[in-house]
Amino acid sequence: MAKQCYITGKKNHFGNNRSFAMNSTRRKWKANLQKVRIIDENGEKKTVYVSARALKKNTLKRA
Repeated sequence: MAKQCYITGKKNHFGNNRSFAMNSTRRKWKANLQKVRIIDENGEKKTVYVSARALKKNTLKRA
């Protein structure tokens, strides 16, 4: 399964590099995801990927 933010749903984006000669090569932009341990709604400890912006909001209950 691909990495995806547990809260915001952010994931990698794909596109092309474009040179001045307009040659195109495939590339990807990676989301800034961090692996953190949280306590979910059921009170269980879980390891998930969370984006850096979601971590700054501080709405997670860290384990």
